[in-house]
Amino acid sequence: MATEQGIVVKTDSRAAWVKTVKSGDCAGCSARGSCHASGGEAEMEVKAINEAGAKVGDRIVLNFKTSSLLKASFLLYVFPILLLIVGAAIGQEVAPKFDFNPSGFAAIMGFTFFFASLLIIKAAADKLAKKNEYRPKITKILNRKVIP
Repeated sequence: MATEQGIVVKTDSRAAWVKTVKSGDCAGCSARGSCHASGGEAEMEVKAINEAGAKVGDRIVLNFKTSSLLKASFLLYVFPILLLIVGAAIGQEVAPKFDFNPSGFAAIMGFTFFFASLLIIKAAADKLAKKNEYRPKITKILNRKVIP
């Protein structure tokens, strides 16, 4: 399980938006581009499930399952390449039956399968975004903000 510290900047009934500072772990993370970070800034904002009941200004600990991150990374990075290869292989085998150039038809089929995989990823991403296992959770409040 991966953990990160941050400060709550906004809350609603079930979620909190947490500002975190990119750590050294972010450099090796396959999802670093989807963490709502702007450009090369050191800070980023993440929407998290507020299990601990944190309030604005609280310093908290975020946890997220690395297995969920690996599943999402596979879907995003490996799945399109696999479909590209499968499409190219099918195109290579089918081309002689239709009297097409095998290399050209393999390229066309490969890219067709690749673009089809992007549609599948979009549909799957919409479903995964609704599941709580793919969202970080606030599990601990380190320091409560004292309101004067």
